[in-house]
Amino acid sequence: MRSVSLGQSGPVVSALGYGCLSLTQYYGPGAGDREALHIIDHAIERGITLFDTAPMYGAGINEKLLGRAIAGRRSGLAIATKFGALVDAHGRPTGIDGTPLHLRASCDESLARLGIDAIDLFLQHRLDRTVPIEETVGAMAELVRDGKVRHLGLCEVSAETIRRAHRVHPIAAIQSEYSLWSRDPEATVLPACRELGIGFMAYSPLGRGFLAGSATAAESLPADDARRGMPRFQTENFAANRALLASLAQIASRRGRTPGQVALAWLLAQGVVPIPGTKRTVYPAEDLAELDAAFPPGRAAGRRVSDASMRFIDA
Repeated sequence: MRSVSLGQSGPVVSALGYGCLSLTQYYGPGAGDREALHIIDHAIERGITLFDTAPMYGAGINEKLLGRAIAGRRSGLAIATKFGALVDAHGRPTGIDGTPLHLRASCDESLARLGIDAIDLFLQHRLDRTVPIEETVGAMAELVRDGKVRHLGLCEVSAETIRRAHRVHPIAAIQSEYSLWSRDPEATVLPACRELGIGFMAYSPLGRGFLAGSATAAESLPADDARRGMPRFQTENFAANRALLASLAQIASRRGRTPGQVALAWLLAQGVVPIPGTKRTVYPAEDLAELDAAFPPGRAAGRRVSDASMRFIDA
């Protein structure tokens, strides 16, 4: 596994990271403790060094699982976690808290659950529109000075917010949904990151299973699967979106790869760090051009998240 620098000021990480969200309940039932530990162990053995988690994933259980998995082999790993997302008893987001008091407490709680002395990348999970980003990042920077956090990041924020935050303290990475199916960051966010030397982490790089060909329409998903509330998985939109998969499947077949591998390779060609990973990182330019044409920005039918979730996204 090759390594890359996550932005000019960020940590050196594996070119592919691992997002831990699905290990605990979100897309239906989680993996279970034993299988989750096995998955993380397998990822480390394959050269993955970047692991992304958050307190809201399983209401802290996700962080605890990751902490158990990395115990005794912390060296060389980059652990990313977040703060600010408030959830209900079912783990669904209810609000955002970007106050200094909350983020300091959240940091200490995450450190305890993960069983580590410092968080490699500490990200604001979503923008709190009631707290100036300068105030939030200023408090995050204090954690860096205290040695509890090594690098700072933000999730799902606009280019304007990125610039304001970066003036307070260097932002190492931005994390947003990005894939062939969700190309919104290309308009302003990715250009801002490249201009400022900020790394970019692409979550849901397989379109929440859609680009891997494993997703089904909302009504066929488990009752506790978050995708049931996402517009793109509703019956009418899902039927329209399935037509987009033909070009991806054709390229994958020509190269003897899976659609998921090709989708991840396309992201790697954009110079970002997808979560999770693939076995292959280089594809011919003509394949990339064909994918660009098949999945142009705005082609997917329906919003990527529900209206309720969109209110937490700074776009």
